[in-house]
Amino acid sequence: MWYDKSASKWEEALPLGNGRLGAMVFGNPLEELYQLNEETLWSGEPKDRNNPKAKYALEKIRGAVNDGDYELARQLWKENAQGPYTARYLPMADMRISMLSKGKPTGVYRDLDLTTATATVSYIVDGVRFRRTAFISYPAQVMVVRIEADAPESVSFDLSLNSPLRNNVLKKGCDLSLEGKAPVYVANRDYDPNQIVYDATGKSGINFEARVHLIPDNGDVLCSDSLLSVRGADAVTIILSAATDYEGFDKKPGESGVTPSQKNEMVLNSINGKSYVDILNDHNKDYSSLFNRVSLNLGDGNKEKSQLPTSERLKQFSMDETDTGLVELYYQYGRYLTIASSRAGGLPSNLQGIWNRHVQPPWGSNYTVNINTEMNYWGVESTGLSECFAPLSDFIVALSKNGEETARVNYGINTGWLAHHNSDAWAQTSPTGGYNKDVKGAPRWSCWPMAGAWFCQHLWEHYAFTGDMDYLRDTVYPVMQGAVQFMLQWLQRDKSSYLVTNPSTSPENRFIYTDSNGERREGEVSKASTMDMAILRDLFTNYIQASKILGESVDEDVTAALASLYPNHEGSKGQLQEWYLDFEEQDAEHRHASHLFGLHPGKQILPRRDKELASAVKRTLELRGDGGTGWAMAWKINFWARLEDGNHAYKMLANGLKYADVTEVATKGGGTYANLFDAHPPFQIDGNFGSTAGITEMLLQSHGGELFLLPALPDVWQSGSVKGLRARGGFIVDMDWKDGKLTHLRITSTLGGKCRVKSFTPLKGMPAKGVNDNPLMFVPEAPVFIKNELATTKRSKLDFKKTYTIDLETEKGKIYEW
Repeated sequence: MWYDKSASKWEEALPLGNGRLGAMVFGNPLEELYQLNEETLWSGEPKDRNNPKAKYALEKIRGAVNDGDYELARQLWKENAQGPYTARYLPMADMRISMLSKGKPTGVYRDLDLTTATATVSYIVDGVRFRRTAFISYPAQVMVVRIEADAPESVSFDLSLNSPLRNNVLKKGCDLSLEGKAPVYVANRDYDPNQIVYDATGKSGINFEARVHLIPDNGDVLCSDSLLSVRGADAVTIILSAATDYEGFDKKPGESGVTPSQKNEMVLNSINGKSYVDILNDHNKDYSSLFNRVSLNLGDGNKEKSQLPTSERLKQFSMDETDTGLVELYYQYGRYLTIASSRAGGLPSNLQGIWNRHVQPPWGSNYTVNINTEMNYWGVESTGLSECFAPLSDFIVALSKNGEETARVNYGINTGWLAHHNSDAWAQTSPTGGYNKDVKGAPRWSCWPMAGAWFCQHLWEHYAFTGDMDYLRDTVYPVMQGAVQFMLQWLQRDKSSYLVTNPSTSPENRFIYTDSNGERREGEVSKASTMDMAILRDLFTNYIQASKILGESVDEDVTAALASLYPNHEGSKGQLQEWYLDFEEQDAEHRHASHLFGLHPGKQILPRRDKELASAVKRTLELRGDGGTGWAMAWKINFWARLEDGNHAYKMLANGLKYADVTEVATKGGGTYANLFDAHPPFQIDGNFGSTAGITEMLLQSHGGELFLLPALPDVWQSGSVKGLRARGGFIVDMDWKDGKLTHLRITSTLGGKCRVKSFTPLKGMPAKGVNDNPLMFVPEAPVFIKNELATTKRSKLDFKKTYTIDLETEKGKIYEW
């Protein structure tokens, strides 16, 4: 990603990160700005957020729903069941470098190299070329900036620190330190009389420190309580360390007594004596071990476009979509952002990853767990970044602990756990909404106790891709068991004889119904939303399978509940029904399409098996339209890929890749900013992650016990290759294709076991042969292409292509190639 001018807006700056520390690099030649974040810098601290009133209102709410009085159900929920809003994710500091060159810069160039995770700025002043290289190291846990010039004694600058939070800048030795304090409360609404509140005693709230250390090559360093000044150096290495006293979701900040300053001293001491080259090499080794696992080539379409600055390339894409290189760049950018915002030992990536400049960010830059947090992690397993799942795994375990208390206090359920639609660094599991005091607090999003059940899918998927039995036994199974136990108590036997959730919503959507007086009204709260039922089918199915794998007795109550869940229904328009009844939608093109969960990310609706349901899903997507926010269009890429419609999936990708100006703020339209950040708008990072996952789904799917090769290849990607994709069952897949047909396939088995490969073109060169002298356990004597010609339904007209299938019994560590 490269540009020929500096960023004038935050959405043009380039992100660096190591999972914990984040920086936005603006690339101004003479006045550089690094806007800094630290992932644990949040408002607030642990406290009881549960609402005991909910328990006493629950039966009344359920009764109102059963009576069809959806307005009363909404009112009862809002008045009795909502709790406080979550904490806010906060910016830490700005580091500014004022270069003392006097001339006008020319030849300005800045870039973000995704292969090395480094940001570079170069320019010429008075005949001297200057170069700044920045990166944030995971092994060293510091940000490093190297300033160089091609003439001696040319590097002179002043460096300063400031913060939008309460802070004090001082000198520590010859280091510059910014010590700060986070507020205990940040308002969710602009009409809240208490917007930003600091603890008057200074005892509550997170403390933090950013510290800068300079290593000059010659020249002089001058230190004061506000500046670090360098004069006449050949080059300078800037080391920035940052820390907070956050110690976990259930501990008060600083509980151990270790201060942010002491943490920074330990970090700086650990790299004392290491050169810039040493730190850079360690960084490259760590980063490349993850990033280099996957390569993608989508053909030679318009390679000359790479000669354009990325922002111009993006603007032209909406007029000329032949720039396959931009799609490759965007795909790998999603993987880069995952590595940069989610590493072991830290918190999961939030609504903005780890990059946020606002004290009152959009939606709190928190964890919105009715789609957005989940979407952040859809691609970690399939794109070879399994290690980056660790923060979310740890966070789900934290939610399961807090969720037990929410289940008990809010609903009187003493077994199991749950979480609602929003969370934060303190692992909030209770409903948000501002209790009953905020006029905008809405049950359509607060009344949704399904996040815990959905998160269990991510735990299961990590096992499905890695085959880690210890993880399944020690983490997945107990957490999943708790979610199952809660849901068995939450489910109600309906007059239809099916088990339903009540109360229930379809996240953030509303419906139109006719009340007892014959008046049309808007409703939010009903029962047995299609999404609820799909999540529970997924949870119960995975739990039963996990029980069998671990040799545990299968809970008959779970098996019976699975068989009794309220089924899918086809609506009057041929669509998959979203609610218990076939209500009219309040917003026919609503950004959420949660009721399609069974297609994706679930695996319940398989188009080649469930033709009628697939037809209803397709009809739903047609009615929803191709618009939406950035993340909504990313989800639709995955939907259409699962329906094996590559051209429509690509259309959604192209819609999302439309240039968005930062002044555009809406919940429809979406797009991509100049720095390739997803435009909700405003910025949300889930669209980046969801799109990378969707492109992967177009090339490889592995649900339903089969590997689907090129299941949704669009016409514009007729030739290409991909290496390193992961599939469930522990398989690594490399493919080459030309003119829409596979020309080379290589499968590595990391676990052994049965591998069923389904291709949409013949696997040429059969029979299979061993690679590296690895014999095959099963080699067919002749090509064993099994043609599956499936009839299409009249309504859907889904064009199911001929497929060719081969079954292999693979051996762990062996490679199979055609």
